[in-house]
Amino acid sequence: MPRGPVSVLLYHPDAAADYARLVRAPRDRIRLHVASTREEAELHLAEAEVLYTWGFPGELLPRAKRLRWVQIMGAGVDRFLTAPLPPGVKLTRAPGVFGPWMAQYALGWLLWVTQRMEAVRQAQQARRWAPFNADRLHGRTLGILGAGSIGRAIARAARAFGMRVTGVTRSGRRVAGVDRVYGRGALRAFLREADWVVVVLPLTPETRGIIGEPELRAMKPSAWLVNIGRGALVEEAALIRALQERWIAGAILDVFPKEPLPPEHPLWALPNVVVTPHIAGPSTPEEIAPIFNANLRRYLADRRLLGLVDRRRGY
Repeated sequence: MPRGPVSVLLYHPDAAADYARLVRAPRDRIRLHVASTREEAELHLAEAEVLYTWGFPGELLPRAKRLRWVQIMGAGVDRFLTAPLPPGVKLTRAPGVFGPWMAQYALGWLLWVTQRMEAVRQAQQARRWAPFNADRLHGRTLGILGAGSIGRAIARAARAFGMRVTGVTRSGRRVAGVDRVYGRGALRAFLREADWVVVVLPLTPETRGIIGEPELRAMKPSAWLVNIGRGALVEEAALIRALQERWIAGAILDVFPKEPLPPEHPLWALPNVVVTPHIAGPSTPEEIAPIFNANLRRYLADRRLLGLVDRRRGY
């Protein structure tokens, strides 16, 4: 018998209409339902076969009995790996989108430190002429903890500045554009030689808290930590102590175990910390829509989906 239209539930709390305008599929092949609130999502959840989403309320997922595929709009998939998804549901991410954004973020903040931009602005506001010698990135070592597709994009950007790039992967095998690759068993050796450590690992049971007190003490006192992966990759109490006692020079933090970061949190007041509100890898409808549309065509044709997540590995 001919298959009827596929029910697609699109959920985004702020930009649902923008994403919906860019969905491309024959009208007789899908029924598109758009939701920006929990209540709107609940109206169509029971019939949804496809969920195209950002930040979906996880507690609702067990009620999606017909769900077969979830396309995630963001970079991280960890919330769906721990959510009670019905058995057999395919999970796909958006490959190739976030690397350029996160490379721009990382190198921008490295330059903020080496060019002493904060001091320059303060001198300007005080109308004070205060020449100085900037530091340079050329010849310094950038360590990338998680040399996957996003890590490789950061490596390319760093090499354009003449930086030496090292990386850590699960296997320790060679990675294009990375001068030296370590396995996770050699994490502290990797940390000891880096002038900058950029954390871009996915959050899994294996990687949670991978940077703790021993790892922070292994870093150079002049080194900076940049976390654009997930907040729980770094043990927060150990990081605060490392920053207060200057085991490391400073940290650029875009992700935190609890978000938004509470106003009373000590990280706000530390002079050697930059806090940004989870902006390193933004999701934009114009970049995510082509990936969803390509996968939707594949789904309707019963072909293998792109960007499939290995739920056992966590990415």
